[in-house]
Amino acid sequence: MGRVELNREGADPQIGALKRRLSGTLGIMDWYETEVRALELTRINQVNGSRPPVFYGSSSIRLWDSLAEDIGPQVLNLGFGGSTLEACNYYFARLIEPVNPRSLLLYAGDNDLGDGRSEEQVLASFRSLADQVESSLGPIPFGFISVKPSPSRSAILKRIFRFNEMVRREIESRASGYFVDVFPAMLDSTGRPRAKFFLADGLHLSREGYRLWSRMLQSHRNQICSE
Repeated sequence: MGRVELNREGADPQIGALKRRLSGTLGIMDWYETEVRALELTRINQVNGSRPPVFYGSSSIRLWDSLAEDIGPQVLNLGFGGSTLEACNYYFARLIEPVNPRSLLLYAGDNDLGDGRSEEQVLASFRSLADQVESSLGPIPFGFISVKPSPSRSAILKRIFRFNEMVRREIESRASGYFVDVFPAMLDSTGRPRAKFFLADGLHLSREGYRLWSRMLQSHRNQICSE
């Protein structure tokens, strides 16, 4: 049976976290399978060798409904709800390799940290995914959007900041890697998350949040839309 929309990332974070932990215990990723199969049957099958830029990751990517308008109509959205960085690494061969994108921009890690995984564990998932990018796609532009400072995860902001800095060092050590740091721009003068960038659930981005991300990605347009 497929997942219910209510239980995806953020609608009820505690239920989502529990389901992800149970999936990990079983050694499978069944919780994501319905949505991944849908992506395979629809968006991936429509690529036809066009090598689009790909945005990949969790619900912050999946729910970006204005992506074509904000970034470009050629961008392919391969986000899937509630995904962890571990899941993005796991499904890389099925979702990314067949597309053979000209560039890849990733947002993930939010849910891993929220589920209680350590920064080092989540970094290991990132390194594994980055290694897959290099080995299967070659030297394409590969970017990472820093994990956002969500109000619902205020208790772990220091861990999120530390993880972001770990990923920054890792991705910038790779020849075609770049880091998009949205974290500080989403905080107010007291260091707290700015509510206007988030929906009422305190986790998902509002339209204003996506506008901010779009502005911050403008300086990376040549990397995203690389020929």
